[in-house]
Amino acid sequence: MINKIIRTGYKALDLIYYFTAGEDEVRCWTIREGTKAPGAAGVIHTDFEKGFICADVMKYEDFVDAGSESECKARGKLRQQGKEYVVLDGDICFFKFNVSKGGKK
Repeated sequence: MINKIIRTGYKALDLIYYFTAGEDEVRCWTIREGTKAPGAAGVIHTDFEKGFICADVMKYEDFVDAGSESECKARGKLRQQGKEYVVLDGDICFFKFNVSKGGKK
């Protein structure tokens, strides 16, 4: 029952989720539907949005089917997306960013 309530609430509020993963943890992040990659990165940390370069993206279903990130890449299911990419429900994202310290001393 709780799953149905959560899904209904997300739909009513135009919310979706995406995942990030590292060696030691997997996280799920909530964003508004239609959010572009830099905005989704900014949910994690504002520096990710400011210094956004690109995102490596794979679909959750492709990951499960392939069994690993390396197999997704081998199958051509890992895509590099730019600033205009709209993050989709269930995407797995790895954000690349660069934030330099401003100004000379």
